[in-house]
Amino acid sequence: MSINTHELARRRRDLMLKMSSSGVAIIPAASLTTRSRDTEYVFRQDSDFFYLTGFAEPEAMMVLAPEREEGEYIVFCQPKDAEKELWEGRREGPDGLVQNYGVDEAHAIDELEHMLPKLLQGRDRIYYPVGQNTGFDQRVTGWLNSAKAKVRSGITPPRELSDVTYLLHEMRLLKSESELTILAAAGELGARAHIRAMNKCKPGMYEYQLEAEILHEFASNGARSPAYTSIVGGGQNACILHYNANDQQLDDGDLVLIDAGCELAGYATDITRTFPVNGKFSEPQRELYALVLKAQEAALEKVKAGLRWNEPHDEAVRVITQGLVDLGLLAGEVDVLIEDEKYKDFYMHRIGHWLGMDVHDVGAYKIGGDWRVMEPGMVMTVEPGIYVNPENQNVAAKWRGIGIRIEDVVAVTEEGCRILTGDVPKAPDDIEALMAM
Repeated sequence: MSINTHELARRRRDLMLKMSSSGVAIIPAASLTTRSRDTEYVFRQDSDFFYLTGFAEPEAMMVLAPEREEGEYIVFCQPKDAEKELWEGRREGPDGLVQNYGVDEAHAIDELEHMLPKLLQGRDRIYYPVGQNTGFDQRVTGWLNSAKAKVRSGITPPRELSDVTYLLHEMRLLKSESELTILAAAGELGARAHIRAMNKCKPGMYEYQLEAEILHEFASNGARSPAYTSIVGGGQNACILHYNANDQQLDDGDLVLIDAGCELAGYATDITRTFPVNGKFSEPQRELYALVLKAQEAALEKVKAGLRWNEPHDEAVRVITQGLVDLGLLAGEVDVLIEDEKYKDFYMHRIGHWLGMDVHDVGAYKIGGDWRVMEPGMVMTVEPGIYVNPENQNVAAKWRGIGIRIEDVVAVTEEGCRILTGDVPKAPDDIEALMAM
């Protein structure tokens, strides 16, 4: 499962159409990152580079030069090297890039410093990811200065620098049918992993054991890596939004919150479910859980092309605030409590985020100061929650230390939204029935 070369070529064409015809884009691949001493983390390609090339090797550089007679799409990569490939794995090399990736022209990465100033000659603007990497910023400045040094010989160097990520990230925000197919498959696999965790959970297990069940399901089905560090928070740990120690024992009578998603073919998923360790909700747990589920259902009704990004969040805030008043955790008029943000004692994050190649994917949330209008092909999470601080003396003891979040990935459509992670149960009765099997 992957994006085909025709779609990759279309993306590059679309980007070049958004650029000046006499501009040039330079986008680097990711580098290997040291984990400890002489070992590296598992390599993960830069999302922007991978979006345009489909090429998963480190230490590479992509150049797009619109209307260049010799070829518009140039890539510099690691050369073939039999000895290094014996230790580190096969490389495509320049010839492989031309044959397998639709590259017009490919060169060894060692030739970059010599050739790039020439590729800049006669170009009026350089598009690159400005400010993301200080070292790369300095390299671009060096290439520009090399081009400027030839001005007396009649060479015209670029006059402007532009951030390519704005153009590129607006493209990435709208998913193609191929991307939606991969995201749906990632969502289905993520759902199976959460179901596995529910089936395996029992009092006395450790959080990391549930995490292991989830990772096993991912890896066994082609998703070697999670999209982010999994959160498995039992009891009070569920009230820590980005908890990931995952080293505590799960107690009978507690809830456990699992926020975990896989990365499949370069695309992420992001699912959260909260369920009772022993398979049965207590009455306070069920009441708060029902409120979070109601808030999510109300928010999902506001995910639709033509509505604005903030509308699902605002709807969830209203439902949660009213519910907290009804249950006695807040007191006062709902409109005033919302205006004064009193709900933030229990629900302190927004409803969700864009999702795609990155779990917190790219794309602006506001345009010209106004919340963005949703369009078909946008993919986002919807994840309301309630977290009652165990030290909160303003609420009854039965509520303290309960943390609940319910999160799904949805694709925006003209009619509403398509839930890509809906295979994992979230109704309380359905969860209890599954855990009783």
